[in-house]
Amino acid sequence: MTTTTTTVRAAAKSARVSVVSCRRCQRSHKPSVRRCPRANRTLGGRSCGPVEHAGQSSWTRTRAARAAKSARATARLRRPPSRGNSPWTLPPSSVRSHEGSLYYRADCFAAVPASLCHAVLNAMAVDDYRKNHWPELEKAIDRLLIQNSTDHIAVSYAQIYGYIYKCVCQQHSELLYNDLKSKISSHLQQVSAQLQDSPPESFIENFNTALTQYTASLQCIVPVFMYLNKFYIESKLNRDLGEDLMKLFADHVAEKHVKVLMPLLIKAHSMPFQVQPSTMASVVKGLYSLRPEWAQLAPALFSGFIPQINPPAVESLLSDYAAHDQKLQMELSMNGFPRGDQSRKRASDDS
Repeated sequence: MTTTTTTVRAAAKSARVSVVSCRRCQRSHKPSVRRCPRANRTLGGRSCGPVEHAGQSSWTRTRAARAAKSARATARLRRPPSRGNSPWTLPPSSVRSHEGSLYYRADCFAAVPASLCHAVLNAMAVDDYRKNHWPELEKAIDRLLIQNSTDHIAVSYAQIYGYIYKCVCQQHSELLYNDLKSKISSHLQQVSAQLQDSPPESFIENFNTALTQYTASLQCIVPVFMYLNKFYIESKLNRDLGEDLMKLFADHVAEKHVKVLMPLLIKAHSMPFQVQPSTMASVVKGLYSLRPEWAQLAPALFSGFIPQINPPAVESLLSDYAAHDQKLQMELSMNGFPRGDQSRKRASDDS
């Protein structure tokens, strides 16, 4: 038996003819041999492997076997689902683990629309935004909106910026922008309701307080939302966050009370020091920054605090300008404002 086996191996190696490899005895036999001399099994049975070339090494045969096994697995994955299996369910045999990775049968998800998968993932992301990100941002915005210029409220700007960064990276820029405007609009509606109940004698002071406090809050809110402003509002909407938030104040507060505020400002301007000059200047400049066209409602009032409101001077009207200045000086002197020491002033024909 040994001599026969050795002769078969030598002949197969020299001629490189096709032989049959037995899995049981790991020996190669000629195709004419029907039984394995060592394992005593019929070639082509369970103990015999596929027909190979005698010149191939064991490594080559192992690699070919692995490739054949991978091809059969791929064919099973591409096999269409049977009528009894629903494409919406995932049987346990469809999930396999190999070196920590998961492989799913493609036929189980072939009938699932891509739009439905995207909608499900988007709903999960929005739910995470509503539960984890926006509540923290809303609390921080409330603190920044109600603080005064003299108050100090502890707010973690790094944490707020981190939440905004995550929202923008997770494609929630539009949702975050709309929530921010809705939150600030709700706050401004409350401010407008409080001004509605203010008495006329303190209306200018209260309006100045609301405008100053809101402007100071925006100096903290806009820098924190800088990432949203840069990568969504400026790049996609071609606008600026600070300008949009100031426009909200003009729409919800100033526009509703400008008809009441303007007569009070004109009256206070005609009576010096009835309202502090700093308050008058702050309110008038604030109204002009919100809506420059409001200056046309009272040009004389706005020209006292903002340059180039009136048309440019004309040489033919110099006498009128001089008469207007003299009239103003007379009114001031009649209201108790003395002209001071006039002894060293050169006498004129008119005096």
